[in-house]
Amino acid sequence: MAALKSPTLRYLLGSRGPCLRASQRRWARVHDVRFVATHQDSRRVIEKYREKLDRKAKEEGLKDLDELKSLYRDKIQNVKQKAGVVTKSSPTATRPPSNLPFPPPPPPPRLGSGQTSDISAGPSHTSTSTNPPGIRTLSSFIDVPKTLRLPREEIEYIWRLRHASSPQSLCATIPYSTYQHIESTARRHPQFILPLPREGQGAEIHFLQWTFPSPTTTTVLFTHLAEFKLRGEFSQPHTTVTHHLDLAGPKGLVLLQGSVTGGRGVTVDEGKWLLMCLQKFYGIGEEKIGRRKLLEQFSQGDGAFKVEELLEEAEKIV
Repeated sequence: MAALKSPTLRYLLGSRGPCLRASQRRWARVHDVRFVATHQDSRRVIEKYREKLDRKAKEEGLKDLDELKSLYRDKIQNVKQKAGVVTKSSPTATRPPSNLPFPPPPPPPRLGSGQTSDISAGPSHTSTSTNPPGIRTLSSFIDVPKTLRLPREEIEYIWRLRHASSPQSLCATIPYSTYQHIESTARRHPQFILPLPREGQGAEIHFLQWTFPSPTTTTVLFTHLAEFKLRGEFSQPHTTVTHHLDLAGPKGLVLLQGSVTGGRGVTVDEGKWLLMCLQKFYGIGEEKIGRRKLLEQFSQGDGAFKVEELLEEAEKIV
């Protein structure tokens, strides 16, 4: 997870009775309780473990901590890259504008001369081989060549059946035309926050981040905002959702697969709520001015961003 860069954006938390109802009754009531999203600087970690680091430097025959960091720089960078962390020294990391509350996620791999960046053409299923290590491809779930010979309705049925036995899984199928709009919005607003209503306890805020690890894979990570504030890049997502675009071109279909980690304070039903809420904000049409405004305000670090308005838009049925 990328670390927080700006401490200037404040989020208004707290509400009561935050259940959605078909009658559109407002249950959420926001209280004026503010907190600052702070960045856990790496220096705090160094200070916390300075004694152990100094002892390690002496064991290695080094003069000080700077020499120890220099000795292990390549190893640290390699571990962070494997973990999907973009650091300031990473050649692929671009410096975000200073007014953004969060840095953007890693950019997708550069396309070769024989590939096209035109999203409307749809990615080819043969491009799954370019996925970086650790990214599950669609072929790890189904036989892609055989699936391509099936009608669209059967593909949707097989995909749901494939995940029916896993109690912690999330799955869905999305028309490619709908996904194109979602991805376009995600690339402009790769980070956002969503409320998770808890009746009688207020609304719990969760941080989401989009990543684009390959031309045929798009991933969304959901993390408790409180944990992300505390641990920064070391925070662990409780829900991970991946969009597979292998069938987008030939079948006009995007397959969604995800999982909710047990014991992280979020149930599968709550994970489904966050996913539905994500699609509500990122699949917006031109008529949803309020949701588009919230996305833009958050990305720009606008102080006019209000969690009350976020709750109001989130609890709307459509």
